[in-house]
Amino acid sequence: MNLKHTIRRSLGAILILLICYFLGIFVYGWLSDWQPEAAPTTLPFDQVSSDKMLTDSVFTFVTWNVGFGGLGAESDFFYDDEGIWYSGSSMTQTPRNLVEKNLAGALGFFQQYRDSVDFFLLQEVDIESDRSHRIMQYDAYQKSLPGFMADFALNYKCDRVPIPLLEPWNAYGAVLSGLATFSRFQPVEATRHQLPGHYPMPDRIFQLDRCAALHRYPTTRNKELVIINLHNSAYDPGDKIKAIQLPYLRDLAQAEYAKGNYVILGGDWNQCPPHFRFDSFMPGNAQGYVQGNLPPDFFPEDWAFAYDPTVPTNRKARDPYLKGKTFEILIDFFLVSPNVRIRSVKAVNQGFQYSDHQPVMITVELQ
Repeated sequence: MNLKHTIRRSLGAILILLICYFLGIFVYGWLSDWQPEAAPTTLPFDQVSSDKMLTDSVFTFVTWNVGFGGLGAESDFFYDDEGIWYSGSSMTQTPRNLVEKNLAGALGFFQQYRDSVDFFLLQEVDIESDRSHRIMQYDAYQKSLPGFMADFALNYKCDRVPIPLLEPWNAYGAVLSGLATFSRFQPVEATRHQLPGHYPMPDRIFQLDRCAALHRYPTTRNKELVIINLHNSAYDPGDKIKAIQLPYLRDLAQAEYAKGNYVILGGDWNQCPPHFRFDSFMPGNAQGYVQGNLPPDFFPEDWAFAYDPTVPTNRKARDPYLKGKTFEILIDFFLVSPNVRIRSVKAVNQGFQYSDHQPVMITVELQ
């Protein structure tokens, strides 16, 4: 009887501790949860360009999700392996030497293309996060692009992401991250637009607060070039949250086009372009993955999607990258208004060495 009583008391004590632990996580997360403004807010310029006017009509853009410097080819991601409870053999935080390697690769890319690219639209840029060993990536990118305008739209601010929940000593930790935009020209205005839609509680406390960064550039044609840097929701079964975000982006873009402006949207859509098969690069070998498409009637037919169908832009991070085995998809691309002509588009195949995404480059002409 004494042994049974002791076991019951021990199990009861463990249960109480677990309840207190999870309750503490929720209460602390709720009290410290960042609540961004619902209305558009002005973004400050952290670096300024001396070029105030777009006098040419041809420009080159790059969009790239740099994966917070932690998702190069050697890395896996515990959350992709259903690691909300425990990490198993997956990485919660990428070793510092790999983060430094990925950052060096990104800096090399910017230095290689800074003379030929006019606009860089970046996603998952860390300012100071535990997952990337608090390396100031945004500062490093600014230094690699001297003379470019730079601004930052925060979309992930959390004092402590507690997952994996059963490994508090191995938690994801503090995150400060967002969208970084660099341009050879100085916009007259940059604004952060909070995207609608939320993850269910309590997940939303520790998830990204998705946004888009809108930039206005004056041209010599009495019109503005409006550029929207975006990163739509991931881990969104059935694309339910994106179904709320997309109409917001559509209305925002079409309102600018209705004014006569040129409009370009670029980023990580976390969806494939309309009619593009998600398993195009590995047909019949989807490995349990599913990826939705943007609805074909999302925009009027005279708006054009720009992507390179021959190169994947994202690889799944359940395991370290292995060509031919790791599932690859295309979810990073551009969308342009009818008064913008696409001259060329190509994805830069890096073998996913520095991120779980690859850069996409387009050259356009304003009509």
